[in-house]
Amino acid sequence: MGIVQAGIAMSLDGYVAGPHQSLDLPFGEGVDGRLHRWMFEQPEANQTELTALTSAGAYIMGRNMFGPGRDSWDESWQGWWGPNPPYHGPVFVLSHFARDPLPMEGGTTFFFVTEGIKAALEKARSASAGANVAISGGAQTLNQYLAAGLVDELTVSLVPITIGAGERLFTDVGSIECELMDTHSTGLVTHLKYKVLPRRVGTPAS
Repeated sequence: MGIVQAGIAMSLDGYVAGPHQSLDLPFGEGVDGRLHRWMFEQPEANQTELTALTSAGAYIMGRNMFGPGRDSWDESWQGWWGPNPPYHGPVFVLSHFARDPLPMEGGTTFFFVTEGIKAALEKARSASAGANVAISGGAQTLNQYLAAGLVDELTVSLVPITIGAGERLFTDVGSIECELMDTHSTGLVTHLKYKVLPRRVGTPAS
């Protein structure tokens, strides 16, 4: 069975998105693409990390990662990525509102899960055919999986900026210990790859 992995870009002050995310500002106010410059300006230097983002057998993401809405579905919305999303596999979207599966070009199909994070992980493991499962974001979703002790490897792409407000990584996750596995730096980002260690007996979750 594969592992559960996650990778996310984070500012020096711990934010992975700014406040007031919306259709026009998917990463929130004050971000302006600064968290992800390394993806577009230095793709060759960061190829290992870019490949890892879309190399899992199945993916899990939160409703906010899929789209800007919070209420019942506008079914004309099919994600931020256009007709051919980069995942090319099954993606399980956490939501409070049911929706039929959404097949896209290139082999991506979005499935909408209303039963919570453990149900989504069970479905993703089943669909991954023994390959890794990736938690694709956003912050609230990844924090829930970290709090539940369900992440095996975490790559934090630390970007040398501050944002000041917004969505933080490691909010309400309890006490977590990690072991550094690898590090890789360019001028725009430092990638820190960690093994997330099992919680010690008696260590509070969240």
